[in-house]
Amino acid sequence: MPDARLDALRAALPGLRLLTDPADLEHYGRDWTRRWTPAPLAIALPGSVEEVQAVVRWANTAKVAVVPSGGRTGLSGGAVAANGELVVSLERMNRVLDFDPVDRTLTVQAGLPLQLAQEAARAQGLQYPVDFAARGSATIGGSIATNAGGIRVVRYGNTRDWIAGVTLVTGSGEVMRLGRGLVKDSSGYDLRHLAVASEGTLGIVVEATLRLTDPPPPTRVMLLALPSFEALMQVFAAFRSRLRLQAFEFFTDVALRHVLAHGAQAPFDDVHPFHVVTEFAADEASEAEALAAFEQCVEQGLASDGVIAASEAQAAQLWRLREGITESLAKHVPYKNDVSVRIAAMPAFLAETQALLAREYPQFEVVWFGHIGDGNLHINILKPEAAAQADFVADCERVTKLLAEVLQRHGGSISAEHGIGLVKKPYLWSTRSPAEIAAMRGIKAALDPNGIMNPGKLFDP
Repeated sequence: MPDARLDALRAALPGLRLLTDPADLEHYGRDWTRRWTPAPLAIALPGSVEEVQAVVRWANTAKVAVVPSGGRTGLSGGAVAANGELVVSLERMNRVLDFDPVDRTLTVQAGLPLQLAQEAARAQGLQYPVDFAARGSATIGGSIATNAGGIRVVRYGNTRDWIAGVTLVTGSGEVMRLGRGLVKDSSGYDLRHLAVASEGTLGIVVEATLRLTDPPPPTRVMLLALPSFEALMQVFAAFRSRLRLQAFEFFTDVALRHVLAHGAQAPFDDVHPFHVVTEFAADEASEAEALAAFEQCVEQGLASDGVIAASEAQAAQLWRLREGITESLAKHVPYKNDVSVRIAAMPAFLAETQALLAREYPQFEVVWFGHIGDGNLHINILKPEAAAQADFVADCERVTKLLAEVLQRHGGSISAEHGIGLVKKPYLWSTRSPAEIAAMRGIKAALDPNGIMNPGKLFDP
């Protein structure tokens, strides 16, 4: 039906691409959670910072909420538009704007997919080291909005560590250029870092300057089979003490079974309950150290089998076993927990959490995997076909509250890299104190005084 507000937007911005077809509303109005029925007002696809600014100013006047949209690969409902919001998709703003060889920075528009940013860095003989499985569709703006981590955080850190500057269109319609690429700047609050992990609640990231680093050294990939959950941290300690680890990822036999059903090749003849894929800087000495670490683990009963990739193709096959998990589970629409604790707290947390889930989820299939090297675990609960979706989610939320209490005791976070969004909003108390949440509300009020930016995400208005 015609909407006078959209007519006013078209009149103010006659060149703005605006979509209202039901198929487009559904496509742009959801993310990977698939738990909410998308119902946006329309989809705006601006092509410039000026158009984004004009859209936000119109939204303030029209009192229309705005949901910023990147690749919509999020798993916490942060990009869901289910209440008549205007989705602002940055997919047309997808260019590399500048490369500075002296500062070794790459300035890009926020709609650029992560993989294209990585390729642009490689073309200059450098790398942008943030990496995760959704690299082909996840965007730079989205990864900034959630402070995405991924598979090499143990070596390179999170997105936050590689953001030299951000251009943010705030909720009030102001354009702020934050950080400016400076290595040193002690001139007050670093507002750039407010944009990181803000989930679009303060404004829309429209451009970013990314720090680059030396290209990665040649690496080797090893897959280990472990006999028990308790062995994980001991194996990690053994390998970290000998090698310069680039990644250290684990997954269970249950996760492997789903990936194999999705087309991957079985790595071992026998079935093992737990697996680790690790990547380390490769030279003759490192390979010898890796073999020594493996033999040590076997002698101590911590490892049952192992294989080192002999080629890039074999390395890709081993990585597929880990990176293919999320895709292989997608058809089950799993309930996801994305949690983190300090690495030192991981053994005690793992033991308590494993006991909790075994006790509370006897009727559900639970798929574990994660980034042991940085304290981040992904827990996926699969809905039985016969279970009603609402009942399934309610049961999972009951257990997530118990998990949040465990995380609070261990000083952890209910969201390691997916954001809070809608899914984890009820459990923010376990990660942030009342004073912190009050401060975050105050920051939002300052940058988004009318509360139009992604309302209902992170915390309620």
